[in-house]
Amino acid sequence: MGTVSTSLQDPAPVPVNLPDDGFVRVRGARENNLRNVDVDVPRGCIVAFTGVSGSGKSSLAFGTIFAEAQRRFLESVAPYARRLIAQGHTPHVDSITGLPPAVALQQRRGAPSARSTVGTLTTLSNSMRMLFSRAGTYPPGAPRLDSDAFSPNTAIGACPRCHGLGIAHTVTESSAVHDPSLSIRDGAITAWPGAWQGKNLRDVVAELGHDIDIPWRDLPRATREWLVSTDEQPVVEVTPQRDRVAKPYKGRFWSAKSYILHTLADSKSETARARALRFVDTGPCDLCGGSGHTPAALAVTFAGHTIADLNRMPLSGLADVLRPTARLSTATAAVSSASSGEVTEVAVTIAADLLARIEVLSGLGLGYLSLARKTPTLSPGEMQRLRIATQLRSGLFGVVYVLDEPSAGLHPADAEPLLVVLEQLKASGNTVFVVEHNMDVVRHADWLVDVGPRAGSGGGSVLYSGPVSGLAEVEASVTRPFLSREQGIQAVQPEPRPIEDWLELSGVTRHNLRDLDVSVPVGVLTVVTGVSGSGKSTLVSRVLADTVRAALGGHRPGAAEPVSDAADAEIDNTDAVDAAASVAGVTGLDRIDRLVRVDQKPIGRTPRSNLATYTGLFDAVRATFAATPDAAGRGYDAGRFSFNVAGGRCDTCLGEGFVTVELLFLPGSYAPCPVCNGARYNAETLEILYRGKNIAEVLGMTVDDATTFLADVPSAARSLTTLGDVGLGYLRLGQSATELSGGEAQRIKLATELQRARRGHTLYLLDEPTTGLHPADVRLLMTQLNRLVDAGNTVVLVEHDMDVAATADWIIDMGPSGGDAGGRILAAGVPATVAEHPESRTAPYLAARLAELAA
Repeated sequence: MGTVSTSLQDPAPVPVNLPDDGFVRVRGARENNLRNVDVDVPRGCIVAFTGVSGSGKSSLAFGTIFAEAQRRFLESVAPYARRLIAQGHTPHVDSITGLPPAVALQQRRGAPSARSTVGTLTTLSNSMRMLFSRAGTYPPGAPRLDSDAFSPNTAIGACPRCHGLGIAHTVTESSAVHDPSLSIRDGAITAWPGAWQGKNLRDVVAELGHDIDIPWRDLPRATREWLVSTDEQPVVEVTPQRDRVAKPYKGRFWSAKSYILHTLADSKSETARARALRFVDTGPCDLCGGSGHTPAALAVTFAGHTIADLNRMPLSGLADVLRPTARLSTATAAVSSASSGEVTEVAVTIAADLLARIEVLSGLGLGYLSLARKTPTLSPGEMQRLRIATQLRSGLFGVVYVLDEPSAGLHPADAEPLLVVLEQLKASGNTVFVVEHNMDVVRHADWLVDVGPRAGSGGGSVLYSGPVSGLAEVEASVTRPFLSREQGIQAVQPEPRPIEDWLELSGVTRHNLRDLDVSVPVGVLTVVTGVSGSGKSTLVSRVLADTVRAALGGHRPGAAEPVSDAADAEIDNTDAVDAAASVAGVTGLDRIDRLVRVDQKPIGRTPRSNLATYTGLFDAVRATFAATPDAAGRGYDAGRFSFNVAGGRCDTCLGEGFVTVELLFLPGSYAPCPVCNGARYNAETLEILYRGKNIAEVLGMTVDDATTFLADVPSAARSLTTLGDVGLGYLRLGQSATELSGGEAQRIKLATELQRARRGHTLYLLDEPTTGLHPADVRLLMTQLNRLVDAGNTVVLVEHDMDVAATADWIIDMGPSGGDAGGRILAAGVPATVAEHPESRTAPYLAARLAELAA
């Protein structure tokens, strides 16, 4: 208890309550579904927050505790500066005491930028640039370069041909003309635009004196090359051949190359850009070798390597290059010569700092990554470990670190170094809060907060807060049986299904897969395992997906073209330098007639996209409202009940449900629309009721509630039932796509697929589908995946969860390590066979899980 005096004249001190009992005490937390929660959580410990998906654990750890810590910190920042900081919300909580400053490390995928890399994310690239600038070996007579000259993201450091991207888009005759038997009049130059623009170019070519009626292949080679590749843009007077009565006009010629490159450079339309990419051959820039650097920067070396060489090396290899310099003492460092500074004190200092930071990353199991690795190709787990490594180097004391599933995307062998890192953060005087589903990580915690018992309105209560062992006494906890190993995702190990057919790929080469032969069984559930970076995702999500899609008539190899499946509608073009895999041969494709890749990308990028619109059930709901007598009497059709078009939506917020409030000297804020109060619709539309509810009230229902309410609407009921089957009954129909986790987005995509008519011979590819799922939710997911297999389909998963692997029909285990030390198939067979492999890093963990299931 401390005492202070309120003023110089006060005769007696006034007591001030300064509790410091080592706990963060939360009182009256009401964020999202939390129901007036009171909980005490110790500082200086590793605390695990558990519960099923949607139970409220993230609302407590991130939405309440971290948000309040952030709010308090920002109160100390000048109002003007506060405008420049991305701020969270003010949490709904009565009080939180004993709360230190907090740092949040959340699950986020890399920004979709071709310029964002491991090097830029970790700032290691800055040190690399400085190393080459100050300590590199320059060619004789070459001037010293500024550090910016070694960055492909600066004006002076970017390759002049590819502008630092390392990717060159080249339009060739074969990419621009897909059917040389056609004439120009019939559309031989496929790369040209359609409609009137294409007709205009055809007329211009005719006026230039070229024959537009003979097959393309019969035109002289020089003519074909000029029409495809010239940079000339002659202007001629054209009398439209389609309408000889029309007045002549001046028409400008564009070659196929000029038109496509112009579209890629200047068009703001993603649709136009995606179409243009169909007509280019994409590959490494021949000037910079795909590095994005200028020739001048590539002429400078360190330890015999260019900066591009070192950027492409695995971090473990880069550490080996830096180690000899980093371990030189300053006493032995020589004075820099005219051409090299590799053994100067500056070189030692920079190399030592780089080495120390790289060793932290290697300790987290990321030694297989390279500085040049694009961040959009990283898993959320890899991204979070990169951020954790940055915090380890910060040396902060007395901080609460709030981590969102730090074990996500980790093989059990990689999770063990993570536990060491969490202990290091705690030993440095910090508190570690982890929202976690991995029971091995939870068992390692000092304290456990279990939230539930169910999701959504069925959750939001703290069932237990105390030492981990105490959860065994809480019967209501869904986590308890999994933590105590009483249950797995499947209580009894099933017999593997018999295999009759195979999909076989030979000579696969891509990333770290080198001349690999792989056999994937058809009609069963296959799990691909291996440590991070071993080549699992490359094999399944890239090679297998691209090969099967191409065989089914998806798109020309190497071209980035959207496909029909909604789950795979977004094509990642950030890895275009090595977009095309080399596959020598494929057999067994006759058993596959459809491909569905279910990933964890968002189902939409704006708040207007939601659960109901993505699954299609909103169409049925709108049609149901339009069919009511009141709607029919007013002439309202289904469009009246859409908040995305004028008519039925609120004119004030334009169907957003909220309005932006500009605050002087503070960041803009959002508030419910004052006219519709967040309902999104105008008053007239909200007067139409179905079974006593208006359209906004139906959108506010959870899936579970709507399943009962809309039971007599067959198309909606089918969607709602499948959403409940995959454990998403707690989500609201109108829940914004931007509020959904990657795991929730993936299960929505799976439910959308499940609601379609059953048909066999489909290949389903899923990359780490259990990420973000509680073991109880994994059980629901696996039940649905097994339903797909039982219907005659093939399911292939990339997975780290040994419960999932133990119940698979077939396992393909890759390794033995990540990066260049991986890329091989170590073992393939039923789980019991793979568990006995002596070299597999998966085998001991799989064997342990099989033993638990057998017991």
